Amino acid sequence: MGVAPFGLVTGVAMAAGGIPPLESMAMSVVVYAGASMLAATQLLAGDTPVAVIVVTALFINLRFMMYSASMRPHLGALPGRWRLAAAYLLADNAYGLCIARFTEHPDLRGKTGYYFGAALPVWVTWQLAVGAGILVGAGLPAYLRLDFAAPLAFIALTVPLLRDRAMVAAAVAAAVTAIAASGLPLRLGIAAAALAGLTVGFLARKRA
Repeated sequence: MGVAPFGLVTGVAMAAGGIPPLESMAMSVVVYAGASMLAATQLLAGDTPVAVIVVTALFINLRFMMYSASMRPHLGALPGRWRLAAAYLLADNAYGLCIARFTEHPDLRGKTGYYFGAALPVWVTWQLAVGAGILVGAGLPAYLRLDFAAPLAFIALTVPLLRDRAMVAAAVAAAVTAIAASGLPLRLGIAAAALAGLTVGFLARKRA
């Protein structure tokens, strides 16, 4: 239930950004990372060079490296093809559920089944929701296109995560940088804001 609304908004945002339905659905299947998809949608709508889009998505998706590192003790013994499948299906929701379970029960049997049992329904729900959003967004008249859906979705994602000083510091630094750098060419302000947030959040967490 938490995944479906975000997927729906993401699909609407991609349609509103002018991305054709087939390409939008392909992005959902291949990328499978809502936050970076929304950022890429905004950048594509502004005719931003591909290199800038890739770098921005990379910054946003760095969290998956940390997710993977913390999951390795639990799933690292799987054969290579299963590790690749687990990596592809890694999402915020599935990770949060599984890492909490594995941490509380380190000797839990059947971790592989538990992980895929959590990750696969999230993937299916996401793809269906994005597809529905693409259909809804493509049918909207021009004056009802929800171009503001992407930034609103980012705000909705961010606010519940601000639970300590480091997270608040990262969010404030990113917000201030985004505003101050909004005039940069090629929409580089988004990448600058992501870098500023990561840096300030890391320093604040290290100090704490």
